[in-house]
Amino acid sequence: MKNTDAEQMLLNNASLDELIKMRIEKEFLNDMKKSKENPPKKVYTEIKTLPKDKIFSKHSVYKYYNRDTGCETFINGVQAEALIGIQEQVREKMLKGDLSAFTTDNAYIKFEKAEF
Repeated sequence: MKNTDAEQMLLNNASLDELIKMRIEKEFLNDMKKSKENPPKKVYTEIKTLPKDKIFSKHSVYKYYNRDTGCETFINGVQAEALIGIQEQVREKMLKGDLSAFTTDNAYIKFEKAEF
């Protein structure tokens, strides 16, 4: 509410309760508008800056290169963790941020980005 609107209301003999009610309604409508807006997603392109709990989550994207077929595709962090299998040292290095790619028998997997 602008000052001139409040002044005009006072000049028109509007009660203080009506002014307060108008102010509350306006603030409520602004809050509703803000709540409907989605917050911008943050994109991480380096594994070092990514929170540890998001490295092997559905929010992470890895590039998967199959050596046998020569095909390249993208997988999420849950699938990448499953491909690591029993390579516990690789998992630990990735969680520390020291390693952003690893290999399996027939594939090369590299961290691309995470977005949430």
